[in-house]
Amino acid sequence: MHGVVLSDDAGEPLRPAILWADGRARRQLEAYNALGGERRRQLANPPATGMAGPTLIWLRDNERQTYRRAHWALQPKDWLRLRLIHEAATEPSDASATLLYDLTTDYWAKDVIDELDLRIDFLAPIRESVEICGVLAAEAAAHLGIRPNLPVVGGAADAAAAALAGGLLDPGPVQLTIGSGAQVVAPRDRLAIDATARTHLFRAAAPDRWYAMAAMQNAGIALEWVRATLGATWDQVYAEAFAVPAGAEGLVFLPYLTGERTPYFDPLARGAWIGLRLNHSRGHLLRAALEGVAFAVRQGLEALLATGVAATELRLAGGGSFNPRWRQLLADVLEQPLLATATATSSALGAALLAGIGFGAWPDAQRVAALAAPPELVATPGSATEAYEAAYLRYRQLYLPIAAALSG
Repeated sequence: MHGVVLSDDAGEPLRPAILWADGRARRQLEAYNALGGERRRQLANPPATGMAGPTLIWLRDNERQTYRRAHWALQPKDWLRLRLIHEAATEPSDASATLLYDLTTDYWAKDVIDELDLRIDFLAPIRESVEICGVLAAEAAAHLGIRPNLPVVGGAADAAAAALAGGLLDPGPVQLTIGSGAQVVAPRDRLAIDATARTHLFRAAAPDRWYAMAAMQNAGIALEWVRATLGATWDQVYAEAFAVPAGAEGLVFLPYLTGERTPYFDPLARGAWIGLRLNHSRGHLLRAALEGVAFAVRQGLEALLATGVAATELRLAGGGSFNPRWRQLLADVLEQPLLATATATSSALGAALLAGIGFGAWPDAQRVAALAAPPELVATPGSATEAYEAAYLRYRQLYLPIAAALSG
């Protein structure tokens, strides 16, 4: 999700892809900030680096020859599908996350694209997520070791596919996914735009459905950096971190190593350990890092709930959410019970289910969502919640002074 692959008509890349965590287009956000209110409403999303629109403005301004040569500007999964079937397409869940899509009309935002002076001709045709877009080409089939001419459907953005796999199409449950980043996803049955511009609204992998999302850029990507920088194995991370009391004895970690989206939408945000003392060990640094990511998730959840989302339960998905001590920390920080989805690979399962709908195994996405296995309760808030509450308040107070110091 959130990337740009510039390619020729056959899908041969013209340059390395620019992905979601890339902050190079921060000056290009000014073009979005200059759009009128109606144009901004069409996009239904706050401008953010890493999304296709600002990235394409950067490419136009800085790599004009490559920009002009490109036959297609595709999202990553759409580029992969082009290589599989030799036909270009996208679908609403990914297209709506480009800042080039009009959520009020469900198509490319031509007026916005014209005002930004971007090309529309290299944006792919939009098909539905369950629509068969073509058949598997012979060379792709040989590479994968499967038979050619299999139908290939549109698919979906990873968060949209994960929501479908978890049975989240109608309002009620909220799903937390922790991978490189963290996303809190709430299904919506109407076009409900966040007036505070702190959260996203994208199309779901089903007609007449959307999902609101709080997106935090630094979860697994920050924890992996901390682990590698401090020279710890993952077993050591958990052993040493959880030997330290909740609250890390006053040490706070800001995880903003790639800037941040929800709630600040600040590509210049930076990470830090704050409050270091001589008595702090590697375990304290590790504990503070885990807590800092959990605090970022809590801020995202609070921003999402402030938009009017009524969460009946919080479900946990994603490969970064297995360790029971980590799950307990999340439940304590979020002050909510956590239910784990039946599979850790929800996005891949959702994509497979969309394929099944496409070739007729199920009639529609609603039927598939109803088949989702019930989640299992894995953690409830415990005795550490009070210590985390005080630490969370310190965490929230640190962003503005740190941001001011860095900008000064």
